[in-house]
Amino acid sequence: MATGQLFSGTTQALFYNYKQLPIQRMLDFDFLCGRETPSVAGIINPGAEGFQKLFFGQEEIAIPVHSTIEAACTAHPTADVFINFASFRSAAASSMAALKQPTIRVVAIIAEGVPESDTKQLIAYARSNNKVVIGPATVGGIQAGAFKIGDTAGTIDNIVQCKLYRPGSVGFVSKSGGMSNEMYNTIARVTDGIYEGKNKLLTVCSLFVPAETNANLYKILTFGYTLKNYVGIAIGGDVFPGSTLSDHVLRFNNIPQVKMMVVLGELGGRDEYSLVEALKQGKVNKPVVAWVSGTCARLFKSEVQFGHAGAKSGGEMESAQAKNQALKDVGAVVPTSYEAFEAAIKETFEKLVEQGKITPVKEVKPPQIPEDLNTAIKSGKVRAPTHIISTISDDRGEEPCYAGVPMSSIVEQGYGVGDVISLLWFKRSLPRYCTHFIEICIMLCADHGPCVSGAHNTIVTARAGKDLVSSLVSGLLTIGPRFGGAIDDAARYFKDAYDRCHTPCEFVEGMKKKGIRVPGIGHRIKRGDN
Repeated sequence: MATGQLFSGTTQALFYNYKQLPIQRMLDFDFLCGRETPSVAGIINPGAEGFQKLFFGQEEIAIPVHSTIEAACTAHPTADVFINFASFRSAAASSMAALKQPTIRVVAIIAEGVPESDTKQLIAYARSNNKVVIGPATVGGIQAGAFKIGDTAGTIDNIVQCKLYRPGSVGFVSKSGGMSNEMYNTIARVTDGIYEGKNKLLTVCSLFVPAETNANLYKILTFGYTLKNYVGIAIGGDVFPGSTLSDHVLRFNNIPQVKMMVVLGELGGRDEYSLVEALKQGKVNKPVVAWVSGTCARLFKSEVQFGHAGAKSGGEMESAQAKNQALKDVGAVVPTSYEAFEAAIKETFEKLVEQGKITPVKEVKPPQIPEDLNTAIKSGKVRAPTHIISTISDDRGEEPCYAGVPMSSIVEQGYGVGDVISLLWFKRSLPRYCTHFIEICIMLCADHGPCVSGAHNTIVTARAGKDLVSSLVSGLLTIGPRFGGAIDDAARYFKDAYDRCHTPCEFVEGMKKKGIRVPGIGHRIKRGDN
């Protein structure tokens, strides 16, 4: 991997808080790019261990599951990217734990709503330890033809259309992660695509880096790395981003592989004027195609807030029209509208090709990603035989039937639960004393299911002819962690948390980290992972 490059074709990640779809999309992207090894080395699911089966092309693979971050990092020392899909409540703590691991170099935080105080602590630790944080509230990042984080760039069809399965030569920076995905597609239609993209939505910055002087910017923005190949950046839409449009344009200007830059700004703030100054001072010697969105704001009588916290004009200089004009005056290619943005990019790219400054990347046909069976069935591409044939219920016809008895008859004749079970299990209507016995059994077992051993054993002992006391004792002796005894364990844990002055949230998170379910809160069947 080139110095300063965050990702490569051999980068591997640890995925925190198992999510099947984002991981499978990462593996499909790996296969599309021709990677030899999967980009997901391991999964971290607090309280669980084992394996998760997923597909790598046509091959089904087993990815190890670890219960702690420390165990995962020890088992996979070459995995240096930590992808955090935890909720906003625990994202900061788990991210800090990952940053403290010597093997982890990059942490991507997907969750929105992470407290600013926690975020600042993550920034400070990352800065002082030469590490990189992407997010919070990010969709991830992508190195074209090499590695992507989670759901970045969407579906495989979208990735193919955006030519993200191989690197291009256009540098792109935006304030919006959502618009970045749109622009990837636009740039791919009229150029040879981008090299790397990083998306971030509504947070402090995409990469937590200090905005230093231009002399140190080249080094500082990469935490001491020598920068080589970055091409697509969404810096975020907050009022105070950690890096500016001009920061990234200046970086692109120093990257040989980048031949032109595309910039998408928005009304509000004065970030775009830093780029105006850089162009005016001659610091940028490559073509810049730019557009500042939000020109429609003048159609409204009052001040308008557009989505991002920073997308709010605070005066004429912060309007989209003023910024577009300022960029145009210093030599940037500025179209007349967003609709003309694509044509301006295309025209600039074609001029560079004619001048011999760009040799378009040769197109390669990516491999076909095998389609999942369920998806293929829904789309009507395949057909599959049934594995189970029901002989007790029939959904054919105008209404379902149980053992030949129409549903309307069951309702009209006032059949109870016992009557319905007699039809489904015994395929005939049983006498009332039989259906009454079935209903008694259901009432006794309905609350806890098969784990209600006390009631069951009391009944069995009584039916064996034993006396009342013996029957009662038989049931009481079966009280344990799964029946009745949970309240004792709950009391122990609650008292311990109370004595330690823990809040309820701290108590629950502490139990989660230990991999212990909270007793007495609910039955085992009513747990979060079921």
